Amino acid sequence: MGATESVDWKYFEQTEDALSALKKEHFTLLAVEQTENSVYLNDFKVKKGQKFGLIFGHEVKGVDQKVVDLSDLVLEIPQKGTKHSLNISVSIGVTLWDLSTKIEQLNN
Repeated sequence: MGATESVDWKYFEQTEDALSALKKEHFTLLAVEQTENSVYLNDFKVKKGQKFGLIFGHEVKGVDQKVVDLSDLVLEIPQKGTKHSLNISVSIGVTLWDLSTKIEQLNN
């Protein structure tokens, strides 16, 4: 709905190239995925002035392991019950809300 006209963005052929560019600009790369060493989103602490590059994967396949390996940290959204999967748009919304709330609290 026109967001590409009001938000700076850049296209990369390969995800790895995008991550490399973000690292050069001192972004902390956060993959959102379920892995052995993931940190629950609600336990993740932000630091003032920290910039984040958020990585979300395919709804079924998740974040590619090569991309997980290039990330600084893996965040996991805690889930209860037997189903451990969220729609990608829900995952993005939950993660953005949580991080923006934490950043706002730091700035107040």
